[in-house]
Amino acid sequence: MEIAAVALPTVNPAQFRPLSANFAAGSVSALGFSPSTSRKSSLARARTLLIRASLAVEQQAETKAAVIRIGTRGSPLALAQAYETRDKLIGSHPQLAESGAIQIVVIKTTGDKILTQPLADIGGKGLFTKEIDEALINSDIDIAVHSMKDVPTYLPKNTMIPCNLPREDVRDAFICLTAASLAELPAGSTVGTASLRRKSQLLNRYPSLKVLENFRGNVQTRLKKLNEGVVQATLLALAGLKRLNMTENVTSILSIDDMLPAVAQGAIGIACRSDDEKMATYLAALNHEDTRLAVACERAFLEKLDGSCRTPIAGYACRDEDGNCIFRGLVASPDGIQVLETSRRGPYAFDDMVKMGKDAGEELLSQAGPNFFDR
Repeated sequence: MEIAAVALPTVNPAQFRPLSANFAAGSVSALGFSPSTSRKSSLARARTLLIRASLAVEQQAETKAAVIRIGTRGSPLALAQAYETRDKLIGSHPQLAESGAIQIVVIKTTGDKILTQPLADIGGKGLFTKEIDEALINSDIDIAVHSMKDVPTYLPKNTMIPCNLPREDVRDAFICLTAASLAELPAGSTVGTASLRRKSQLLNRYPSLKVLENFRGNVQTRLKKLNEGVVQATLLALAGLKRLNMTENVTSILSIDDMLPAVAQGAIGIACRSDDEKMATYLAALNHEDTRLAVACERAFLEKLDGSCRTPIAGYACRDEDGNCIFRGLVASPDGIQVLETSRRGPYAFDDMVKMGKDAGEELLSQAGPNFFDR
């Protein structure tokens, strides 16, 4: 509701007693009345004007209240993704550019709090999304920004992810102070990574190297450990380094053939409540359909394998030169001794791509057998 400004006549203040005698101080800056108006009618008008002024103040407060509250983790990368989401919302909906229209709400997850144990030992990747999802369900936030590779294959009840932002580079980056590539690392060198996917593929190709598994923390923390000599090298998602403007730290970039990426690596997903049509409308303008379909294909593969942080799984879907979908999937034993791979090609359409992901998962599950991941 819009309240128009009210023009007030000039008066001689000496003709009236202070309004504070009748009303609480601080509600309005000044009120005046015509000398010909009786005290009773003056007080009535004063009450009316005070009510209108109060409504105007309330309306002003409403316009300053956040229209969209974005829930996110507090790491520099998570915040960069939240701000990217904010900027895209403003770009698509100019009315959200008003100061205070969008609020960033930082939520600390269990995965952020416990850094001394491997993710697999404390419950898997859902630990980076659980508290944020709870805040969404409880209406403490309106949308949640997630790294899609952290999102479990199941979604909490009454939530949905209707939007994926354009995908960033899916490849992994090799970072080292002494060697130009993994192949140049001396035998016995230690590579830090908390990812079983990276560990298994690394050891499969370079069995002479060692892996420090519980190499956790945000990007800055891991780079600090590298500089302190805790490890001789590390592998990080290139997407995160790009979003943080930290690509100057990259020694070399691993090809897809050398290191198949994690399912949904480089993709940002934005969740909202299933019944929140307003947020769904805002997010519809941000969705990148090619990314959404690729992520759906990869997650169908992951779901079929019942993947978790205990399972070395990789998957990547993209368009080929003819516009079709090419999907590549991989499972490996944690020690890297055995790696199973498959691929699919078909139409770049939702139903076809989900089917490709499921079929690829079923094939590898059948090849792997029941004890494959117990090594």
